[in-house]
Amino acid sequence: MSSAGRRVLVTGGSGFLGSNFARVLVDRGYAVRVLDNNFRGSRDKLGPCLSRLEFVEGDVRDPGTVRAAVRGVEIVCHLAFINGTRYFYERPRDVLDVGVRGTLNVLEASVDSGVSEFLFVSSSEVYQTPPIVPTPETVPLSIPDPRNPRYSYGGGKLIGEILTCNYGRGKFARTLIARPHNVYGPDMGFEHVIPEFVVRLRRAASRQPTGVLEFPIQGAGTETRAFCDVRDFTDGLVLVLERGGDGEIYHVGTDEEVSVAQLASRIAALMGREIRLVATPLRAGGTPRRCPDITRLRALGYSPRFRLDDGLAASIAWYAGWADAHPETAAARV
Repeated sequence: MSSAGRRVLVTGGSGFLGSNFARVLVDRGYAVRVLDNNFRGSRDKLGPCLSRLEFVEGDVRDPGTVRAAVRGVEIVCHLAFINGTRYFYERPRDVLDVGVRGTLNVLEASVDSGVSEFLFVSSSEVYQTPPIVPTPETVPLSIPDPRNPRYSYGGGKLIGEILTCNYGRGKFARTLIARPHNVYGPDMGFEHVIPEFVVRLRRAASRQPTGVLEFPIQGAGTETRAFCDVRDFTDGLVLVLERGGDGEIYHVGTDEEVSVAQLASRIAALMGREIRLVATPLRAGGTPRRCPDITRLRALGYSPRFRLDDGLAASIAWYAGWADAHPETAAARV
């Protein structure tokens, strides 16, 4: 089916992932409506596309707001959630409230309004410590310790998947789940490892213009991740939306696995500095290793376009420029 004129709602559409996805949908001819309260995003993230879409400012926890936003659309892409590791630890109640209450509201409104297709954007955090790496979509979902506030996010996403699969069962022509893996890019916020490293290195370099920089990291840096450039993420999510099978789950990411220590050294090298890593205590709840098996997404025609170093260059430029423009705020973040 042609995308031209198809009416789609993107919840969380002024956040990092949502805004990038919404802009791509607009460019592909969809009639896009965005719902967001701008807690971690802003209308500015939508750039010139803002004038080409409908923006509804509101909270997914409010049923009336959600019903109004869903009215008249054919497709709902549900991305609204509170992301950012700091929030998992500091505001777990809010993370769960937005995640669980918000998802239930969006599903109820979608069923009642006769929405045809529902896409839930989940997370690799739903299986937290995967038993297989690279990890296929079929691994058991698990939360190691419900007492750890970190799992408010992964737990909320896990519940969202169950709700998506079952609450609207038989009500949608097509239900889809996508699990992004460590998506990064310019203007992604500051509660993530790449912007944190860039800002801290920028600050350290300003204090010590020459020589090797000592750079503290959590643990020894042996934990691994497979980082996905946001442009590859939007490519993959569009493929899921346009070609994905009903009831299917797809990993969206890359299979270029690197350790946190390697990541820090590569960022430093791209910034023209050499670092000496200093191990510090590792915060409880982290994942030792994460890398997706993206075979299912490749079968839809997906092929990542951006190697890590290429994507890092764009992120470094954005965050370094931000740190130079906001030195006092940057100092407070490290």
